[in-house]
Amino acid sequence: MSKTYFLNELADSISSQKTFSIAQLADAIGGKIYGADDYKSPNGFTGIFETLNEAVEGDIVIRHWINGKGVEIANDKNVACIITLTPKEDALEMASKLAFPVIVVDRIEFANAFALKWTIDNLSPNTQRVVISGTNGKSTSSHLIYHILNHCGYNVFTNTDAKSEFNTLIDPMVAKLISEQVISKQDFDVRKLDSVADLKNLDSEGKPINKGAFDYIVVEVSEVQGWGSDLMKDHAQIMSSAINPDVGVVTNVAMDHIGLVNNIEEVFHETSGLVKAINKGGVVLNYDDENVLAMKDLANDGVDIFFTSMEKDSILNNDYDNDKKVYFDRKSNAIVYDNKNILRYDELPFTGEHFIRNILSAISACISLEIPIEDICEGVKTYNPLSRRFTRLYDEPIVIDDFAHNPDGIKNTVRAAYDLAEQFDKGDLYIACAIRGSRGETLNGLNSEALALVIKELRHRNDDDIEKDENVKKREIYLILSSSCDLVDHLNYVEDFERGYISFSNLDKEHIKYIHFNKLYGALGYIMKKCIWKMMLYC
Repeated sequence: MSKTYFLNELADSISSQKTFSIAQLADAIGGKIYGADDYKSPNGFTGIFETLNEAVEGDIVIRHWINGKGVEIANDKNVACIITLTPKEDALEMASKLAFPVIVVDRIEFANAFALKWTIDNLSPNTQRVVISGTNGKSTSSHLIYHILNHCGYNVFTNTDAKSEFNTLIDPMVAKLISEQVISKQDFDVRKLDSVADLKNLDSEGKPINKGAFDYIVVEVSEVQGWGSDLMKDHAQIMSSAINPDVGVVTNVAMDHIGLVNNIEEVFHETSGLVKAINKGGVVLNYDDENVLAMKDLANDGVDIFFTSMEKDSILNNDYDNDKKVYFDRKSNAIVYDNKNILRYDELPFTGEHFIRNILSAISACISLEIPIEDICEGVKTYNPLSRRFTRLYDEPIVIDDFAHNPDGIKNTVRAAYDLAEQFDKGDLYIACAIRGSRGETLNGLNSEALALVIKELRHRNDDDIEKDENVKKREIYLILSSSCDLVDHLNYVEDFERGYISFSNLDKEHIKYIHFNKLYGALGYIMKKCIWKMMLYC
């Protein structure tokens, strides 16, 4: 097999170098230089990719757009150069006037991918790397992997937080965060070095002077990414190639980011880029998702494939090695690996089916990293979920808060809440669902269809259970919609057609009754008055 380069051969060759010229940088990321043909800073590039606000002399700034004022600010700071997709207004004129270098690129993600690769290769070159992608479950899976490794005592980085602010990789924030965390752990002023890449040097005893290199880097990568209405094609593959993962995890493939992608085949193509980018180690695939399972055929030679499943009979009915399977056995109510029960249901940090899938993925990733199984299990037991991931806010009534925002996520979350109501013998289920403002016709249509489908499904399930056993409790499901105009800004304002023509009409067509509130505060207040001793779900 011929060698696969990251962006191109030049980008590969200079990504591990301490220094490179501005011409080499521009060629590597497909850019054109304006204003000056060398770095502005007298000592060249410091080795830090930054935002304009926090950049200092010698840093490289990456921005989607820049105007003349921004160029002036960068020039005053003696920033090495600016990389941008869109020079606005008088940006290039100001660059020429000040003899300040601005690199204009056709694809800003190439610049961010290069920044990420250079930062990892130079500040934490020996780290093992894990990349997680997929439509749903990325944040929980990556944060759980991070927790397991951290619980084992390793120095671990992750870009995942409750708000999923840095998982898009559309700016230099992840490279910036890695730099900041590595630098913060040094016992000297790193800025006094010619370049932060000098942290790779050895001290007088032959030991690395870098005291902050990570043992593991766990990065969540958006499966589909865009800027405005433009798709950043092959985003997952580009970013994963930059990271060069030892383990990749694909959670699922489902419709989201409507407008950037328009069918499941396009989602598959974008998401599968992670699998294509892995050239060593292992890849973890969701056996129960036919699209994810199909990615096994895209795996590169020498890459181990791990499978996860909620269906024991299905996953065992194949020729794959048992030490590459992690599944949930409903009969024994336990997670199984290598034909052994390793975690009981009551030991899990959350018990919704879609969250158990995330646990299976995290366990598999850590097995691929050769973490001892007993340490993995202890990490799972001690995990505290991210906020807004099926977070239990109150017990009486039970109030669940979840980040569900696309059709599959909504269905999974509502099912999990209903299961919880059954488990604790609660009464009715109230669903508070926010309409997604400024997301257009298609996504809100799919979300409302998902709500109708899962509500009808659960009502039928309750009726069937009552028919089999007259002692089963009749459980009503009430739907409360909100436009959340008391919380959202103009970018997320719910348009009339999103509310009425799309969301309301789809529910009306399926004969699903609902109540709508313009303000989320009103919707939640109404439910809390109604559902004492019952159960509420907010998504």
